[in-house]
Amino acid sequence: MDNNVISAMLLTLLAGLATGVGGIISLFTTRTNKKFLSTSLGFSAGVMIYIAFSEMLPKSQDYLVNSFGNINGIWVSSAAFFGGMIVIMLIDNLIPSPESDLTAAKAGQHDAVLQRMGILMALAIAVHNFPEGLATFTSTLDNIHLGAAIAIAIAIHNIPEGIVTSVPIYFATGNKRRAFAISLLSGLTEPAGALVGYLILRPFLGDTLYGVIFAAISGMMIYVSVEELIPMAREYDKGNTMILGCITGMAVMAVSLILFI
Repeated sequence: MDNNVISAMLLTLLAGLATGVGGIISLFTTRTNKKFLSTSLGFSAGVMIYIAFSEMLPKSQDYLVNSFGNINGIWVSSAAFFGGMIVIMLIDNLIPSPESDLTAAKAGQHDAVLQRMGILMALAIAVHNFPEGLATFTSTLDNIHLGAAIAIAIAIHNIPEGIVTSVPIYFATGNKRRAFAISLLSGLTEPAGALVGYLILRPFLGDTLYGVIFAAISGMMIYVSVEELIPMAREYDKGNTMILGCITGMAVMAVSLILFI
Protein backbone atom coordinates (compact mmCIF):
# COMPACT_ATOMS: atom_id res chain seq x y z
CA MET A 1 0.00 0.00 0.00
CA ASP A 2 1.67 3.22 -1.16
CA ASN A 3 1.78 6.54 0.66
CA ASN A 4 -1.01 8.10 -1.44
CA VAL A 5 -3.39 5.30 -0.52
CA ILE A 6 -2.54 5.62 3.18
CA SER A 7 -3.03 9.39 3.02
CA ALA A 8 -6.36 8.93 1.22
CA MET A 9 -7.58 6.47 3.86
CA LEU A 10 -6.49 8.68 6.77
CA LEU A 11 -8.06 11.84 5.31
CA THR A 12 -11.33 10.04 4.68
CA LEU A 13 -11.34 8.54 8.18
CA LEU A 14 -10.71 11.95 9.78
CA ALA A 15 -13.49 13.53 7.72
CA GLY A 16 -15.89 10.80 8.81
CA LEU A 17 -14.92 11.06 12.47
CA ALA A 18 -15.93 14.73 12.42
CA THR A 19 -19.55 13.65 12.95
CA GLY A 20 -18.42 12.39 16.34
CA VAL A 21 -16.92 15.81 17.06
CA GLY A 22 -20.33 17.31 16.34
CA GLY A 23 -21.91 14.76 18.63
CA ILE A 24 -19.54 15.70 21.46
CA ILE A 25 -20.11 19.44 20.99
CA SER A 26 -23.88 19.04 21.12
CA LEU A 27 -23.73 17.14 24.42
CA PHE A 28 -22.06 20.04 26.23
CA THR A 29 -25.19 22.18 25.89
CA THR A 30 -28.33 21.90 27.94
CA ARG A 31 -30.52 23.12 25.10
CA THR A 32 -30.28 23.48 21.34
CA ASN A 33 -28.69 26.71 20.15
CA LYS A 34 -30.82 27.31 17.05
CA LYS A 35 -28.75 30.18 15.71
CA PHE A 36 -25.57 28.12 16.04
CA LEU A 37 -27.16 25.22 14.16
CA SER A 38 -28.53 27.50 11.44
CA THR A 39 -25.15 29.19 10.96
CA SER A 40 -23.31 25.85 10.91
CA LEU A 41 -25.63 24.33 8.34
CA GLY A 42 -25.45 27.47 6.17
CA PHE A 43 -21.66 27.38 6.48
CA SER A 44 -21.67 23.75 5.36
CA ALA A 45 -23.83 24.55 2.35
CA GLY A 46 -21.51 27.40 1.35
CA VAL A 47 -18.45 25.17 1.59
CA MET A 48 -20.03 22.42 -0.50
CA ILE A 49 -21.50 24.71 -3.17
CA TYR A 50 -18.23 26.60 -3.59
CA ILE A 51 -15.98 23.56 -3.84
CA ALA A 52 -18.42 21.80 -6.20
CA PHE A 53 -18.58 24.67 -8.71
CA SER A 54 -15.10 26.15 -8.36
CA GLU A 55 -12.97 23.03 -8.03
CA MET A 56 -14.60 19.64 -8.60
CA LEU A 57 -16.75 20.36 -11.66
CA PRO A 58 -13.99 22.22 -13.57
CA LYS A 59 -11.58 19.40 -12.75
CA SER A 60 -14.13 16.88 -14.03
CA GLN A 61 -14.40 18.80 -17.29
CA ASP A 62 -10.61 18.87 -17.69
CA TYR A 63 -10.39 15.10 -17.29
CA LEU A 64 -13.29 14.32 -19.60
CA VAL A 65 -12.14 16.77 -22.28
CA ASN A 66 -8.85 14.84 -22.29
CA SER A 67 -10.81 11.61 -22.77
CA PHE A 68 -13.56 12.66 -25.20
CA GLY A 69 -12.58 16.03 -26.70
CA ASN A 70 -13.88 19.54 -26.03
CA ILE A 71 -17.60 19.26 -26.78
CA ASN A 72 -18.17 15.61 -25.88
CA GLY A 73 -16.17 15.99 -22.67
CA ILE A 74 -18.39 18.85 -21.48
CA TRP A 75 -21.51 16.83 -22.36
CA VAL A 76 -20.29 13.80 -20.39
CA SER A 77 -19.34 15.98 -17.42
CA SER A 78 -22.77 17.66 -17.43
CA ALA A 79 -24.53 14.30 -17.70
CA ALA A 80 -22.53 12.94 -14.75
CA PHE A 81 -23.28 16.11 -12.73
CA PHE A 82 -27.04 15.77 -13.16
CA GLY A 83 -26.74 11.99 -12.82
CA GLY A 84 -25.26 12.52 -9.37
CA MET A 85 -28.24 14.70 -8.49
CA ILE A 86 -30.66 12.02 -9.69
CA VAL A 87 -28.90 9.30 -7.67
CA ILE A 88 -28.99 11.29 -4.44
CA MET A 89 -32.61 12.28 -5.14
CA LEU A 90 -33.55 8.59 -5.45
CA ILE A 91 -31.74 7.87 -2.18
CA ASP A 92 -33.68 10.68 -0.50
CA ASN A 93 -36.97 9.27 -1.78
CA LEU A 94 -36.11 5.83 -0.41
CA ILE A 95 -35.31 7.21 3.06
CA PRO A 96 -38.15 9.01 4.88
CA SER A 97 -37.28 12.67 5.43
CA PRO A 98 -36.84 13.70 9.07
CA GLU A 99 -38.09 17.23 8.38
CA SER A 100 -41.75 16.32 9.03
CA ASP A 101 -40.70 14.67 12.26
CA LEU A 102 -38.83 17.83 13.24
CA THR A 103 -42.06 19.81 12.88
CA ALA A 104 -44.01 17.17 14.78
CA ALA A 105 -41.45 17.13 17.58
CA LYS A 106 -41.79 20.89 17.97
CA ALA A 107 -45.57 20.64 18.11
CA GLY A 108 -46.03 17.54 20.25
CA GLN A 109 -42.75 17.27 22.17
CA HIS A 110 -43.04 13.49 21.94
CA ASP A 111 -39.83 11.65 22.80
CA ALA A 112 -40.49 8.78 20.40
CA VAL A 113 -40.94 11.17 17.47
CA LEU A 114 -37.81 13.09 18.42
CA GLN A 115 -35.74 9.92 18.68
CA ARG A 116 -37.04 8.63 15.33
CA MET A 117 -36.06 11.90 13.70
CA GLY A 118 -32.50 11.54 15.00
CA ILE A 119 -32.21 7.95 13.79
CA LEU A 120 -33.59 8.79 10.34
CA MET A 121 -31.20 11.73 10.11
CA ALA A 122 -28.30 9.43 11.05
CA LEU A 123 -29.37 6.94 8.37
CA ALA A 124 -29.68 9.65 5.71
CA ILE A 125 -26.28 11.10 6.65
CA ALA A 126 -24.69 7.64 6.58
CA VAL A 127 -25.94 7.04 3.03
CA HIS A 128 -24.82 10.48 1.89
CA ASN A 129 -21.40 10.08 3.49
CA PHE A 130 -20.60 6.95 1.48
CA PRO A 131 -20.05 8.77 -1.85
CA GLU A 132 -18.33 11.60 0.00
CA GLY A 133 -15.77 9.08 1.27
CA LEU A 134 -15.26 7.84 -2.28
CA ALA A 135 -14.80 11.44 -3.46
CA THR A 136 -12.19 12.19 -0.80
CA PHE A 137 -10.32 8.97 -1.48
CA THR A 138 -10.20 9.29 -5.28
CA SER A 139 -9.37 13.00 -5.08
CA THR A 140 -6.43 12.32 -2.77
CA LEU A 141 -5.07 9.59 -5.04
CA ASP A 142 -5.12 12.06 -7.91
CA ASN A 143 -3.95 15.18 -6.02
CA ILE A 144 -3.25 15.15 -2.30
CA HIS A 145 -3.80 18.92 -2.01
CA LEU A 146 -7.26 18.68 -3.59
CA GLY A 147 -8.04 15.63 -1.46
CA ALA A 148 -7.06 17.50 1.71
CA ALA A 149 -9.23 20.47 0.74
CA ILE A 150 -12.21 18.19 0.10
CA ALA A 151 -11.60 16.34 3.38
CA ILE A 152 -11.59 19.66 5.24
CA ALA A 153 -14.81 20.71 3.52
CA ILE A 154 -16.50 17.41 4.34
CA ALA A 155 -15.22 17.42 7.93
CA ILE A 156 -16.58 20.95 8.43
CA HIS A 157 -20.05 19.99 7.26
CA ASN A 158 -19.93 16.67 9.13
CA ILE A 159 -19.63 18.50 12.46
CA PRO A 160 -23.09 20.13 12.30
CA GLU A 161 -24.45 16.87 10.84
CA GLY A 162 -23.23 15.15 13.99
CA ILE A 163 -24.93 17.82 16.08
CA VAL A 164 -28.22 17.48 14.22
CA THR A 165 -28.07 13.69 14.61
CA SER A 166 -27.15 13.54 18.28
CA VAL A 167 -29.25 16.37 19.71
CA PRO A 168 -32.72 14.84 19.11
CA ILE A 169 -31.58 11.41 20.31
CA TYR A 170 -30.02 12.91 23.43
CA PHE A 171 -33.07 15.02 24.21
CA ALA A 172 -35.38 12.05 23.63
CA THR A 173 -33.45 9.46 25.65
CA GLY A 174 -31.15 11.42 27.96
CA ASN A 175 -28.45 8.92 26.96
CA LYS A 176 -25.30 10.79 25.93
CA ARG A 177 -23.38 7.67 24.99
CA ARG A 178 -26.09 6.46 22.63
CA ALA A 179 -26.45 9.87 21.00
CA PHE A 180 -22.68 10.12 20.49
CA ALA A 181 -22.37 6.54 19.20
CA ILE A 182 -25.09 7.00 16.56
CA SER A 183 -23.61 10.29 15.35
CA LEU A 184 -20.15 8.69 15.13
CA LEU A 185 -21.37 5.59 13.29
CA SER A 186 -23.17 7.71 10.70
CA GLY A 187 -19.81 9.21 9.74
CA LEU A 188 -17.90 5.93 9.51
CA THR A 189 -19.53 5.20 6.14
CA GLU A 190 -17.00 7.70 4.74
CA PRO A 191 -14.00 5.38 5.21
CA ALA A 192 -16.28 2.56 4.02
CA GLY A 193 -16.68 4.48 0.78
CA ALA A 194 -12.91 4.87 0.58
CA LEU A 195 -12.43 1.15 1.13
CA VAL A 196 -14.84 0.35 -1.71
CA GLY A 197 -12.90 2.80 -3.87
CA TYR A 198 -9.63 1.06 -3.10
CA LEU A 199 -10.82 -2.54 -3.43
CA ILE A 200 -13.14 -2.21 -6.44
CA LEU A 201 -12.45 0.95 -8.42
CA ARG A 202 -8.66 1.38 -8.14
CA PRO A 203 -7.86 -0.83 -11.19
CA PHE A 204 -10.18 1.34 -13.30
CA LEU A 205 -9.12 4.77 -12.07
CA GLY A 206 -8.10 7.09 -14.89
CA ASP A 207 -9.13 10.34 -16.56
CA THR A 208 -12.59 9.11 -17.53
CA LEU A 209 -13.55 7.63 -14.15
CA TYR A 210 -12.06 10.55 -12.22
CA GLY A 211 -14.02 12.97 -14.37
CA VAL A 212 -17.32 11.12 -13.96
CA ILE A 213 -16.86 10.70 -10.19
CA PHE A 214 -15.93 14.36 -9.64
CA ALA A 215 -18.92 15.59 -11.65
CA ALA A 216 -21.34 13.17 -9.97
CA ILE A 217 -20.15 14.10 -6.48
CA SER A 218 -20.44 17.79 -7.41
CA GLY A 219 -24.09 17.19 -8.30
CA MET A 220 -24.64 15.32 -5.04
CA MET A 221 -23.07 18.16 -3.03
CA ILE A 222 -25.28 20.77 -4.71
CA TYR A 223 -28.40 18.65 -4.19
CA VAL A 224 -27.67 18.03 -0.50
CA SER A 225 -26.95 21.73 0.04
CA VAL A 226 -30.11 22.98 -1.67
CA GLU A 227 -32.49 20.20 -0.60
CA GLU A 228 -31.32 19.52 2.96
CA LEU A 229 -28.79 21.88 4.50
CA ILE A 230 -30.33 25.23 3.50
CA PRO A 231 -33.97 24.27 4.33
CA MET A 232 -32.85 22.78 7.65
CA ALA A 233 -30.91 25.96 8.44
CA ARG A 234 -34.04 28.00 7.69
CA GLU A 235 -36.05 25.70 9.93
CA TYR A 236 -33.86 26.58 12.90
CA ASP A 237 -33.66 30.33 12.31
CA LYS A 238 -35.62 32.59 9.96
CA GLY A 239 -33.16 35.49 10.12
CA ASN A 240 -29.89 36.10 8.27
CA THR A 241 -27.79 33.52 10.10
CA MET A 242 -28.09 30.94 7.32
CA ILE A 243 -26.97 33.25 4.49
CA LEU A 244 -24.18 34.74 6.60
CA GLY A 245 -22.97 31.24 7.41
CA CYS A 246 -23.20 30.29 3.71
CA ILE A 247 -21.15 33.31 2.59
CA THR A 248 -18.59 32.67 5.34
CA GLY A 249 -18.31 29.03 4.28
CA MET A 250 -17.64 30.06 0.67
CA ALA A 251 -15.03 32.59 1.77
CA VAL A 252 -13.25 30.11 4.04
CA MET A 253 -13.23 27.49 1.27
CA ALA A 254 -11.92 30.03 -1.25
CA VAL A 255 -9.05 30.99 1.06
CA SER A 256 -8.24 27.36 1.89
CA LEU A 257 -8.14 26.38 -1.79
CA ILE A 258 -5.86 29.31 -2.60
CA LEU A 259 -3.54 28.30 0.24
CA PHE A 260 -3.45 24.69 -1.04
CA ILE A 261 -2.41 25.79 -4.56
